[in-house]
Amino acid sequence: MATQKMLKFVNVHRQMPEKRDPAERSDDFHEIYREFAAAKAEEQASRCSQCGVPYCQSHCPLHNNIPDWLRLTAEGRTQEAYLRAQETNTFPEICGRICPQDRLCEGNCVIEQSGHGTVTIGAIEKYITDTAWQEGWVEPIRPVAERSESVGIIGAGPGGLAAADRLRRMGFQVTVYDRHDRAGGLMIYGIPGFKLEKHVVERRNRLLEDGGVEFVLGADVGATISFDAIRGKHDAVLIATGVYQTRDLDIDNPPARGVVRALDYLTASNRIDLGDEVPDFEDGELNAAGKRVVVIGGGDTAMDCVRTAIRQGASSVKCLYRRDRANMPGSQREVQNAEEEGVEFVWLSAPNAFAGHVAGEAAAVSEALVANAGGDVDGDGIGDNPDLAPAHVPTETRAATGPVEGAIAGPVERATGTAGEGRVAGLRVTRMRLGAPDVSGRQSPEPIAGGDYDEPADLVIKALGFEPEDLPRLWGVEGLEVTRWGTIKADYRTHRTSLPGVFAVGDIVRGASLVVWAIRDGREAADVIAAELAGSERVAAE
Repeated sequence: MATQKMLKFVNVHRQMPEKRDPAERSDDFHEIYREFAAAKAEEQASRCSQCGVPYCQSHCPLHNNIPDWLRLTAEGRTQEAYLRAQETNTFPEICGRICPQDRLCEGNCVIEQSGHGTVTIGAIEKYITDTAWQEGWVEPIRPVAERSESVGIIGAGPGGLAAADRLRRMGFQVTVYDRHDRAGGLMIYGIPGFKLEKHVVERRNRLLEDGGVEFVLGADVGATISFDAIRGKHDAVLIATGVYQTRDLDIDNPPARGVVRALDYLTASNRIDLGDEVPDFEDGELNAAGKRVVVIGGGDTAMDCVRTAIRQGASSVKCLYRRDRANMPGSQREVQNAEEEGVEFVWLSAPNAFAGHVAGEAAAVSEALVANAGGDVDGDGIGDNPDLAPAHVPTETRAATGPVEGAIAGPVERATGTAGEGRVAGLRVTRMRLGAPDVSGRQSPEPIAGGDYDEPADLVIKALGFEPEDLPRLWGVEGLEVTRWGTIKADYRTHRTSLPGVFAVGDIVRGASLVVWAIRDGREAADVIAAELAGSERVAAE
């Protein structure tokens, strides 16, 4: 009788690949998990219960055939497992690294729900595909037959690249336009190397280029090239630009320096990791080294920022989020990793004003006065006895002119006589509580009266999410319809927009979302575009 390879979740405990020690990994931008050995990958894959209705598969946006490639891995048939994995996923090695599996496949694993601990699906997916690259199983793009029709893709992120791969394999001529100097979108410039090392993205780009995909980089549509020029050159156009406009704090008069956007900060760090020169990093504006860093936000971008700041040598890193841990939108696995590396999370807190700047030794003196005058009983850096020390009230600061005239000066300003030079020194923060649920069902944060306090900071990073740019205006395109949120209006099944022959996928349609959803959209749109172009060819022939 054959030995049962699967359903070993009762006797074999869940085990992730070894995680590097926090002290070691905090000094570099390499990925934090070590590789699975073959025997360990097979052992962990054997825990799968091979469900008749696999919830892991139904909760994956790509509907990956997860039970199939887990079984093949458990049986030592790794090459077959890879072939099965890449049938539905253009970039399985990327999804294995950065997908929030705890919210998708692993979070819905049946044995997880029964209390045995989920199968380590993401780690096994990464092992399968990394092994495929090492063994030469990843085949180059070789269309069976070339086609004359061409497709222009605007945006070299996951949605655009997934569509490019699928269309090129069908023989279409594909040109990808992107405003940046490297292809990959946020995979190359947004996501830090400790989650996704850049060579993983670059080898996919090389595979596409070697397979005949043409990349036109530095192509800023509406500036260096017009949308009409792209549309006139191709038989179909796919818009996959993503969303890059960041939400801002609802606080007036931010300081001129020391308050930065998350995307600017992460892009600078990734460029440094890639060997580029970044003046704003070199002059310290986008470098957290030696600074007290406060990141505002609770999503995955905020987690990327706090963990990057740790690696740059920040003296302290805090993350302010207006809800509690249970309501945080980011991956709980990422929160745990950040805490292990020394990040402090300040739940139920929201900033409402900036504090002025004090430089050099004066700052140290004034902070000591704030901390000690009146007795800092609760350890928040504020004198707690109003009879001995007045409340610490921050000076509101305008970007160019410094303190707002007539604003109340707190102990920092009194100690030094200045709040100068338009650089941030801290935040006034309001303590929050969770009130009644809003329309989405989540409890709404409400300020606690009298709950304000001051948080010192040398660098404030705004990680509040992303919104779409106004593409019809930026590109000078009439007739391209958008939703009330500014995203492009496209059919969710065909991805057609209001313009004939123009399609749109990914975040520019969905709003800020996951890489895996962009991949799905790109693959679906590629199939629709191929069918439409093939139909046009048949009509022309008749």
